[in-house]
Amino acid sequence: MKNIQIRRLATRSTPFIPGIMAILTAIAIIISPESSFEASLQGLKLWWTLVFPALLPFLMLSEMLTASGFVHGFGVLLEPLMKKVFRLPGASGWTLALGITAGFPGGAGGVMQLHKQNSISDKEAARLAALTHFASPVTMLIVIGIAFLHSTSAGYFLLAIHWISGLLASYTDALLKGRSANTKPVDKISADTKQSSLYSRVQLAATDARAKDGRSFGKLLGESVANAVQSLMVVGGYMIMFAVVINIITTVLPALPAALPASLLEIHLGADAISKGLASIGTGPSSMLGIALLSAALGWSGLCAQLQVLTMLKQARVRFLPYATVRLMHGFYAFLLTLLLWKPLLAIPKATLPALADSRPTPSGTINVTDIWSSFPQLLSLQALLLIILLGLSAGTYLVSTIRHRLG
Repeated sequence: MKNIQIRRLATRSTPFIPGIMAILTAIAIIISPESSFEASLQGLKLWWTLVFPALLPFLMLSEMLTASGFVHGFGVLLEPLMKKVFRLPGASGWTLALGITAGFPGGAGGVMQLHKQNSISDKEAARLAALTHFASPVTMLIVIGIAFLHSTSAGYFLLAIHWISGLLASYTDALLKGRSANTKPVDKISADTKQSSLYSRVQLAATDARAKDGRSFGKLLGESVANAVQSLMVVGGYMIMFAVVINIITTVLPALPAALPASLLEIHLGADAISKGLASIGTGPSSMLGIALLSAALGWSGLCAQLQVLTMLKQARVRFLPYATVRLMHGFYAFLLTLLLWKPLLAIPKATLPALADSRPTPSGTINVTDIWSSFPQLLSLQALLLIILLGLSAGTYLVSTIRHRLG
């Protein structure tokens, strides 16, 4: 009886929480306008000098890649992995490829598109959104690796750990959900499509995606620029607002480490705060622990990014707590893997790939345009390697399931 009353009270009070928080934030800004203004300038500077120039060209390219039908065709090859490992419909394979290559905005957009087409249910949309929530590779390599840590090899290492830990977290979530609800994903695919050859299905998926998009190259180029700028403007607004909120929290709670609220709330501001702390620590065990904390913060990805995804998937009624739980598991796995693999993996690029060694240091808070484009071939190579690994896992999953089916 008490639990029912508590739930009713929570349900009735939920609509008032955003308004109360907005009023408290406004009061705090009025009390301390100068520090709030400086915090907003800090968020604006970080967005304009690092995030915007680093992400703009790659957001454009990711939309053009999606419109070409490549990710849809590739998703067909990932159907065994999606069904058997993550217990999701095979049609959702292309959203995993999109989330890995473009980051969480692209992955969430793909999930929203599948849900609108009634290809996945509300629960499957929630789990698929958690699976495809990855930080942008450009953010990991260029913004965090080059600009914050001044180390390309560290950026590659954090990116690899980020991908592996994210897949492990979603696999763990699939195991837990599979035990509680013993159901299999249902694909809404016609019988003729299922009986077609693999090459035909890949070609059909890519052709259908291009036909549904229907934009000419000129129109696609112009709209990709506009959409990329619009997405980055939203990211910039979130960064500025959360920079002010973080400043208010650190002012009210001065004993609290500055990196803690930043890491919990916004991924770019949190990574910047932790990186500055690492610069003051130097090398040693404390530095390795700091890198592990940075990796965990990237896995958590910040409340700001999570709210953006939940807002995009409002029609699917994705709940916050289950979604945040997967993000916590992502951060936990990233922390452990970083501690275990930091030294051996970081030594590989320096020993075998001199091109991936640390680049010349850049001033704090700046980024060179040449650093972005010089890293482009290496970034594409790493993404291609991961996609090949996913294809191998999908093929292995298909072979194992086929052998079990014949033996059974």
